[in-house]
Amino acid sequence: MKVMGIVAGRHNGNSEILVKQALTAVKDAGGEAILINLFDYDIKPCSGCESCTIGMEKAFKEKKEYKGCIYKEKDDMDKIVNVMNECEGIIVGCPTYDLLPSSLYLSFAQRFLAYELSFRIKIGQVKKDPHTVAGLIGVGGSKHDWQTMSLEGLAATMFTQSITVVDMYLATSVGRPGNVLIHKDYLERAYKIGKNIVQAINTPVEERKWLGDPNLGLCPRCHSSLIYPGEEHWDGVKFNFECAVCGAGGDLVKRENGKYKFVLAENGLIRDRNIKEARAVHLQEIMETRDNFMSKKGEIEEEYKRFREMKFETIK
Repeated sequence: MKVMGIVAGRHNGNSEILVKQALTAVKDAGGEAILINLFDYDIKPCSGCESCTIGMEKAFKEKKEYKGCIYKEKDDMDKIVNVMNECEGIIVGCPTYDLLPSSLYLSFAQRFLAYELSFRIKIGQVKKDPHTVAGLIGVGGSKHDWQTMSLEGLAATMFTQSITVVDMYLATSVGRPGNVLIHKDYLERAYKIGKNIVQAINTPVEERKWLGDPNLGLCPRCHSSLIYPGEEHWDGVKFNFECAVCGAGGDLVKRENGKYKFVLAENGLIRDRNIKEARAVHLQEIMETRDNFMSKKGEIEEEYKRFREMKFETIK
């Protein structure tokens, strides 16, 4: 059993302390625990070049070799992901800035697309599916109202690595380094996350389930709090309400106690981003959108040239 802790906060900060505490539970159970802090690595932000998605399309349609990210072997991302894909579990600790996970973490996680796990398994780049499970820890100096997209933002980055989130926890009102140490319940909860990771790893894949707070969030699928009125998808699929994180569809029902419950539709999981087939539909959407643009590209060449040549003063 091998578990990686990923910290996206300052050294000796609250995120790092809580991840270390969670990893202690892994070690206590006889597992191997490794820890990285993203501040120690060179990770370039995604350039938006589309080399990965174009390469995936060519690998599917033309059976060409998939070469991956253009930054492969030019920064540390490749070696981190390769080790991560050997781990049965990961535990992420990240501070919350402006309601969201930190930019350091997002720069790291938004490179995952080039390493889409189910795709790399299919073409033989990854030999074995690690069936990785995750525990997520968000950390901030306020209550939930100023961290509303913290855990959800972390959870949204798990899909391209086929990682199943089994527990997540938001540590609130801890704004200074070491602040968590005066909250013994926070340390106990972090240790519990580590124990839940161990339990999930030791459970057959098909029997794994959510091990965190059963009352967390509104979505019964991913426990996100972010439910929004549904809009029609590119292929006509539509739900009354959707989970902004996993994509589950259904309806909001007011219960007798006055609280709302998100009830999944009969087909409410057909766009569940936890399911690789649903993610494949999204890849199809991207490919069709690109093909449609390429068929009309000649129509906008002159106007595109005008914008490319358009210059403004900048900051020097």
